[in-house]
Formats: sequence, C-alpha cells, structure tokens
Amino acid sequence: MSAAASNTDFVQPTSFAFSEANLAEAKKHIAKYPTGRQASAVMPLLWLAQYQEGWVSRAAMDAIAGMLEMAPIRVYEVATFYTMYNLKPVGKHLVQICRTTPCWLRGSDNLTEMCKKKLGVDLHGTSADGKFTIMEVECLGACVNAPMVQINDDFYEDLTPESLGKILDELAAGKQPKIGPQIDRLNSAPEGGMTTLKDVAKGAGQ
Repeated sequence: MSAAASNTDFVQPTSFAFSEANLAEAKKHIAKYPTGRQASAVMPLLWLAQYQEGWVSRAAMDAIAGMLEMAPIRVYEVATFYTMYNLKPVGKHLVQICRTTPCWLRGSDNLTEMCKKKLGVDLHGTSADGKFTIMEVECLGACVNAPMVQINDDFYEDLTPESLGKILDELAAGKQPKIGPQIDRLNSAPEGGMTTLKDVAKGAGQ
C-alpha cells in the first residue's frame, strides 16, 4: 500500500488549523514568493501539517489550498505524488527501512522481517499499541553505513535485526536510543577508527 492508500479504514477529521507557531512558520514560507506565486509554498506547508498532526488529512489539504488560493485538487496532486507525505495516520514512531541496493545487499530484508514479526504487522501497518508504523523506502542517503533505517527524524545505521530490535524496545519504553552508527564507527569513518594518515605530523603540507 502506498502513501496514497485508500482512506476507507480510518476517519478523516472534519477540520484542520495550524497551531499558532506553525501558522507563523507557514506565513514565513508563503512570504518567500511574490504575489500570485503563493502556490510555490505548498510542499513546506504540507510538511508543517504533517509535522503537527503526524499525517496529512483531507481537511489539512483543503485548509492549505485556501491559504495558497489553489484549487484543492492541485494540493491533492502534490500530496499523493510524494511519498514523504503520510495520507493516513501513522504510529508515534514511523520506521522507514531503506531497501535500496546497498542496504538490501547488507541485509535490509532481514530488518523488515524482524520488524514485521516483532510488531505483529505487515508493511504500512501500525502496531496494536499505536507506537510503531513500518514501511520500506528508497535510498535515504547513508549508503556507507548500510543497512539503516530512519525513525521519525533520526537515522540508525550499521544495523542488524538484533540491534534494531533493541532500538525498538528502547523507543517503546520511552527512551532515546543512540542515534547514528550502532557499531564501533564515528559517523562514516572506517569501523574501528582510522586506517590511513595516522602518522602525519602536525602542520605537514602547510
């Protein structure tokens, strides 16, 4: 099921309004564009709506259409085209498992199967406690640290099914797991530390 999946298994809200802070942020985005070009702000406003509610409802799209003086169908077209927008409710923790070639070669299928079994759901399903939704996505840009997942705004890299399972347990318990590589690696440096240029004298080449 894609992000543009059917709406028949949940209730759409009848209204939407940005919070005071998000409305101010929305107005900043709109002000970036000249009069008559407000529609250019549609993507950041959709993102703000999702950040506020966790997903983008029909009511939110209609409200954005009104703010930007757009036909609602044009907002729907944008929201249904980009998979970054969730068009139905998701869990508190949105687990996006990268499945592009580097991650797949390094075992992303095993991460997916572990999540499905541990959480008792299929892809795009939400766990019974409402805490987790899982989906597969295309490249998230951390290929050297494959396999990896993005959970909400955070990257977790160099994963195994066991280390990802531990991360899910910590999130379920309300804890913040270690972000980034889950092995002995600093960011994208070699595992175990530097392997070259270890003996360069200070000031060399200056």
